[in-house]
Amino acid sequence: MNRLITTVICSLVGINSMLAVDPSRPKIVVGIMVDQLRTDYIESLQNLFGEKGFKKLMREGAFLKNVDFKVGGLDRASGTAMVYTGSYPRQNGVASSMVYDPLRQTMVAALNDPSTIGNFTTETFSPAGLRFSTVSDEIAIDGAGLAAVYAISPDPQQAIIMAGHAGNSAFWINDNTGKWATSTYYRESPKILTQKNYSNSITSRIDTMKWKPALPISSYPGLPAQKRMHDFEHKFSLADRDVYKMYASSPLVNTEVTDVAIDYLKDLSIGRRGDVIDMLNVAYTAAPYKYVGDGDYRLELEDSYVRLDGQLSRLFDAIDKYVGLDNAVIYVASTGYYDDAVIDDPKYRIPTGDFSVKRALSLLNSYLSAKYGNGDYVDTYSNNHVYLDRKQIEERNLDLRIVAQEARDFLVRMSGVSDAFTMGDIMTSTLPGMEALRLSTDPKTGGDIVLEFNGGWRVVNDTKFPEEVKVVRSGMALTPAFILGGGVAPQIVETPVDATALAPTITQVLRIRSPNGAVAKPLPLQKK
Repeated sequence: MNRLITTVICSLVGINSMLAVDPSRPKIVVGIMVDQLRTDYIESLQNLFGEKGFKKLMREGAFLKNVDFKVGGLDRASGTAMVYTGSYPRQNGVASSMVYDPLRQTMVAALNDPSTIGNFTTETFSPAGLRFSTVSDEIAIDGAGLAAVYAISPDPQQAIIMAGHAGNSAFWINDNTGKWATSTYYRESPKILTQKNYSNSITSRIDTMKWKPALPISSYPGLPAQKRMHDFEHKFSLADRDVYKMYASSPLVNTEVTDVAIDYLKDLSIGRRGDVIDMLNVAYTAAPYKYVGDGDYRLELEDSYVRLDGQLSRLFDAIDKYVGLDNAVIYVASTGYYDDAVIDDPKYRIPTGDFSVKRALSLLNSYLSAKYGNGDYVDTYSNNHVYLDRKQIEERNLDLRIVAQEARDFLVRMSGVSDAFTMGDIMTSTLPGMEALRLSTDPKTGGDIVLEFNGGWRVVNDTKFPEEVKVVRSGMALTPAFILGGGVAPQIVETPVDATALAPTITQVLRIRSPNGAVAKPLPLQKK
């Protein structure tokens, strides 16, 4: 009997020691990605911010002013993948949101996975195409399967990347229905969002939403006189087929994301489940609002930052209320690019022109047909990449490398094209000027020829309906990151920081492994 009692007591002691909380470890990690976040806007608008959002991050955390992503052609998915894996697009499987599927000879979403089923969407996504582990995955592994990892984003692939392979749940806003959607890949579907879709959906509210300046127009700095004459007001009508895309591009979506994040903190016990580190991933937008009538979105952009500061404050207050900020590590990062391109009014006489993708591919195919015999040598185009029909070329016993070189030499002479490279050019060049293109181009999914266009030109992809128009502009801007908590001392880092160093730095702060594809060392941040 005594032996039995002793055994039970020892067992209880063992269980209690397992459940005891290590005070040196955070209880929650909050990862925040902000699409197209810029350092200069944060600094120039800080007098309009409250004390508990951006100012708190700058005052109490590590403020990295110049995070260098080194590569061009980034978008929301590829920039997020760089931050979460610590690796470059050519390596991690997400070179851009859309990639070429050679089996189906068509462009597909980078993380498209037909083996899954969408909930509240027909979209099928999973992280199977993401080749490396992420910060989220390493947190899940550190918790031996007990850690909870959630992700919320307006964008599906960003949500998937942030949740990682081992996450519990990833939710995003469906562009066609406005419902919060997810994938059957993930094992958990919080009732909070299911109920929200039925009882308080975005669709039921969107017609009543209005976006007007949060402050008097006179408060916003650096605006020309004509922008100070009238308040803007943007409405979201269900009669517009792009209504949910417009909504997801506006700062109003940030409020919705914060609402869901606070519900998660309140109802899912995140950060309150013993000696494990839970993770909540949240995505916001600070992108230029391209749906303005006159093409000048400066006032809207400044207002977006003011509103984003308010949402960060709300989120930080909720973390403090439900978990405690002393128990949290929070990091904020930009997606690393800035797309401010709009067509300039002709009255300014800026050199420009239209590059018709359909015409270019047709002329290229005619040129190759004249050289090698009639046939369809050109397959498709996407995001500056031209894909040749490799099956056709192989059937004619042609050398793909030579055909690609011929295509490159033909395309580079077209109006609007500033340069063209074959995949061989990109992968074999050791020139410093080619490094950015090499790091951003995945040889497994990239095109046979990659084009660069003159600034100011419009690239019109009229092979699609509706046609896609992209104005070419070099939108270089300083992008920031912040790390708050985990013993990191307040500091400002002015020198450039490689974006691939963020993931290993965050995991070092947490004292866990880096993602398995990380290519940089952790930053030597000052400690308290």
